[in-house]
Amino acid sequence: MAVVSGGTTLIDNGALDAGVSTGSLILLSTQTASASASIEFTTGIDSTYDSYVFKFINIHPQTDTVYFQMNLSTDGGSTYNVTKTTTFFRAQHLENGVASVFEYVGAEDLAQSTSAQVINNLMGADADQNVSGYMQIFNPSSSTFVKHFISVVNSTFTDSEASANLYMAGYGNTTSPINSIKFEMSSGNIDDGIIKMYGVK
Repeated sequence: MAVVSGGTTLIDNGALDAGVSTGSLILLSTQTASASASIEFTTGIDSTYDSYVFKFINIHPQTDTVYFQMNLSTDGGSTYNVTKTTTFFRAQHLENGVASVFEYVGAEDLAQSTSAQVINNLMGADADQNVSGYMQIFNPSSSTFVKHFISVVNSTFTDSEASANLYMAGYGNTTSPINSIKFEMSSGNIDDGIIKMYGVK
């Protein structure tokens, strides 16, 4: 048994003790891409849950060398133009072991921009290439605070055959409730893949 700051105890297998509420994921929606221009979640994001998790499973692009990206809406998906400020960094390693990278990627962040936010670096379209991971948005229905979000994914990096572990975080700079989220490629369709939306109870 170990003790962490604040006196919380961890049992031998690393699980939190019964005194700590860890929450449960409630599956709300599943969408499967099939040469889809985008995947949009326009219902179910409301004050029922304090945060929502989107799980990306084998998202495969139709076009080579593209970004998987997202944007936010306050009007049910009529427009996706929420102002965002974000940060982005990556760890990357080539299959041949020749090179590895750990760096902040300034070209992938936003500073008070309504543009779509990239979730991964440039991704290849070979049959075995895809991106998987998750994004979480916190208290999207708040009418008081900005809307924080964070994502962690692993992606096949273009034709260099590299594993890219990518971290993005930021906030939608609005006090209006966020009620829709769109996922799409920077060019071409989402050829295949699944996105699941969960509420955190």
